[in-house]
Amino acid sequence: MQLTGAQMLVQSLLKEGVDTIFGIPGGAITPIYDALRDSSIKNILTRHEQAAVHAADGYARATGKTGVCLATSGPGATNLITGLANAFMDSIPVVALTGQTPRSLLGTDSFQEADLTTITMPITKHNYLVKDPADLPRIIREAFHIAATGRPGPVLVDIPRDVSASVGQYEFAPSLQLPGYRPSVTGHPAQVGRVAKAMGEAKRPIIYAGGGITASGAHQELLSLAEKTKIPVTTTLMGLGGFPMDHPLFIGMLGLHGTYAANMAVMRSDLIIALGARFDDRVTGLVEKFAPLAKVIHVDIDPAEIGKNVKCDIPVVGDLKNVLTQLLPLVKEGKEGAWRRQIAYWEEKHPLAYQKEEGVLKPQEVVEGLYQVTEGKALVVTEVGQHQMWAAHYYRFTRPRSFLTSGGLGAMGFGFPGAIGAKIGRPEEEVFLVAGDGSFQMNLQELATLAYLDLPVKILILNNGYLGMVRQLQEIYHDNREAGVALNGNPDFVKLAEAYGITGARVTRSEEVRPALEKALASPHPMLVDFIVDPVENVWPMVPAGQPLDKLIGVAEA
Repeated sequence: MQLTGAQMLVQSLLKEGVDTIFGIPGGAITPIYDALRDSSIKNILTRHEQAAVHAADGYARATGKTGVCLATSGPGATNLITGLANAFMDSIPVVALTGQTPRSLLGTDSFQEADLTTITMPITKHNYLVKDPADLPRIIREAFHIAATGRPGPVLVDIPRDVSASVGQYEFAPSLQLPGYRPSVTGHPAQVGRVAKAMGEAKRPIIYAGGGITASGAHQELLSLAEKTKIPVTTTLMGLGGFPMDHPLFIGMLGLHGTYAANMAVMRSDLIIALGARFDDRVTGLVEKFAPLAKVIHVDIDPAEIGKNVKCDIPVVGDLKNVLTQLLPLVKEGKEGAWRRQIAYWEEKHPLAYQKEEGVLKPQEVVEGLYQVTEGKALVVTEVGQHQMWAAHYYRFTRPRSFLTSGGLGAMGFGFPGAIGAKIGRPEEEVFLVAGDGSFQMNLQELATLAYLDLPVKILILNNGYLGMVRQLQEIYHDNREAGVALNGNPDFVKLAEAYGITGARVTRSEEVRPALEKALASPHPMLVDFIVDPVENVWPMVPAGQPLDKLIGVAEA
């Protein structure tokens, strides 16, 4: 069958089950947009390419499917960089399609030419420059396979305009030929046996679960393992929702802003069972003093992560769902003893808490109100900053893929387009964006996207007039010498929403929180609520830079 390269691309996308693409057209991709016009694939026109890739990322996080974005050559493609790095750091499957100048002009510094394969090499799992339209079916099949298998991640396909415009013979690639790509998916039986033995011998074990639990769909296996062994569970920011936060064995998130109980348990543990986590600096604190009494079990599908940051005693390479399925019959039934009682004491003595003040709206109150109004059933997306940590602590996530946030890269501007992508991917879910007034402005132009789609995403701005997390660091480390953190010149967010035809509301008092949230929940349309919160509220507890996890400051006393 004779098709243009663009038509081949669209046919290949349909065979991969693609139903939605996020992007913005440009000269180098007009043939692709022309072919998309005749297909069943929904094209979501964002207002910035960074928003397109973040929306594809949010779609992928919410659905577990591969998100797809499309950008033109040059600046259109380079605007994807932050989003690709974000997906790469958090192991999110995204395929980015970019236009490129014609093949005859490559390397000549032609109009809107950028060497995308070189630029994106460190922040993609793989990338391609298509030289022949006949290669497109194979390349697209490979791109989706690589993005979604093993440790997921973004893949970029750069397509010169003459490749998408030229006509060739279309043949679907029926089989994959990737001899150098063979992810290990099953744990070595001897290693799994060693894990079971170590778990049976430990007196103070802790399960430390990361985003790999969600990526592999291993949440039920993790729950079964914890309940069978009675081992307490802590998670990373990316792991939230992978284990029910209302479960008696859950002891909170660990790390920089971890709970007192989780951090103390890790530091006193004799066995760390790390599942789909990478021991990043936000979790370990001073890595030389991380879990000094513990043996370390590390299960991960990416062998490059094992032993990278923390010495590992028992490594297991494999898909978590498979490894935990292997492990479950081998572990012994556990009992709650002195170790669990010690952790319960830490939880009771030093809970998560904040001080309420008369006439001052605390940001934690908004998150707690959201949890109560939605009964914990919403899909919550955040931007990056203090509000992100308050959402992580005060909304009790019980389902995987219900908390979407930029973890590894910490990309301000992810949340709003990410929420749009999540709502499109899971239209039956109530989707709430929890944002700061600083981070929301990174991609606020997507109010236009929200408006033209009439997409009922509810935007909650915790407005403190600051780049709050940086202000907190300046307070702690720089004698409260504020520099460049006061957000003077902020817009009236309610009027801004209304300018786009979106309902807006403002809340300044505690008693207004619940009615505003109930109104937002009930609305079948998008809505923005601007919560004017305490400008100098800090995120506690916190591990100061260069300290081990048990040297927390701002710890509450019961």
